Amino acid sequence: MILVTGGTGLVGSHLLYYLSLENDKIRAIYRTEKSLEKVKKVFSLYTSETSFFHKIEWFQADITQVPAMIPAFNNVKHVYHCAALISFNPKDYREMRKVNIHGTAIVVNLAIDAKIDKLCLVSSIAAVGDSLKGDVVTEENEWNKELDNSGYSITKFGAETEVWRASQEGVDVIIVNPGVIFGSGFWNSGSGKLFMQVYNGFKYYTEGVTGFVAVKDVVKSMIQLMKSDIKNERFILVSENKSFKDVFFSIADAFQKKRPFKKIKPWQTAVFWRIAMLISRFTGKPPLISKHSAKSAHSISKYSSEKIKKSLNYSFEPLEETVERVCRNYTNI
Repeated sequence: MILVTGGTGLVGSHLLYYLSLENDKIRAIYRTEKSLEKVKKVFSLYTSETSFFHKIEWFQADITQVPAMIPAFNNVKHVYHCAALISFNPKDYREMRKVNIHGTAIVVNLAIDAKIDKLCLVSSIAAVGDSLKGDVVTEENEWNKELDNSGYSITKFGAETEVWRASQEGVDVIIVNPGVIFGSGFWNSGSGKLFMQVYNGFKYYTEGVTGFVAVKDVVKSMIQLMKSDIKNERFILVSENKSFKDVFFSIADAFQKKRPFKKIKPWQTAVFWRIAMLISRFTGKPPLISKHSAKSAHSISKYSSEKIKKSLNYSFEPLEETVERVCRNYTNI
C-alpha cells in the first residue's frame, strides 16, 4: 500500500494520477470533500476515464492530529509526504510550523511505528543553502540559520530535519527539493497565480533568477527514486534557471498577451512590501507582497540538477514546453 499526504495539492494530485497508472494500492489523505473536486479536474487533464480517480482509497484526516492519522498507516510500505503550507505572510508562520514541522514529525513517528520501507518528502529549494560566492547551488550547500530566512524556508528545513530522523530509525528516506513548480489545475494559489496575472494583463516584471520545474518532472522523479535502491539522499529538481522577466514573457507569448513592460527595481519592491504590510494590518487580508517575496523577486540564485540527472539518467522537460502546456490548459478551463 502507498500512502500520499497532501493528495489534494498541486504535487499530490498530479502524483496520484501517475501512481494510479500502476498496479499498487493507493491511499490518499484529504481534508474536505470540496478539495477532491480539484483532484478530479487534474485527472481530467490527463484522461476522460474516471476509473483512475476511483482507484484511490481516500482517507479523511488532518496530518497534525495523531489519532486520526494512525489508521492511515495500516499496511503501508511507501509514503509520499506532500502535505505542506506555503506562505510568505509572517502571520502564517505559527501555522506553517504546525503543519510543516509538527505534521511531518507525526508522519515520521507513524512511519517508524508502522515499519514502512521508504518515505519521500517534498521539500523545496527554499530549504537548500544559498550560494555565498554566486556559484550554482547544489545539494551540498548548507542551510544557514543565521541568515534572514523566510518562515517557509525555516519550516521546510525543519521538516527535512524530522525526515532525516526517520533515516536514523531504520526507514529509508528520499528528499526532493523542487524549484518553482509549474503545473495545471491550481490557478488561485502558488505559481498558478503567475499565469492568471499575466493572462489578465500584468504589467510588471523583475530580473531576479531562480529555478523552475514542471510538476510532472517532480512526480516522475519521486516515483523513480522510490522504486530505486537509492536511499537517504536529497535531490534538487530544477529544469532551468530563468529570470522572472523571461518567464513572464514566455507566459505572455503563450497566451498571446502583451508582455509585462514595467521593470520593478529593488527599492520599489522595498517600498511596496512595507505599504502592503500596513494595508494588511488594517484590512486583515494577506499582503500582496511580503519582505521575503520582494527579496526573492530580485535575488539571483541558480540551482544544479546534475545529481538527479546522473542518478536516474533523467531528462527534464524544457521549460518553454511546460509553459505552453500550462497556458493551454488554463485557456481551456
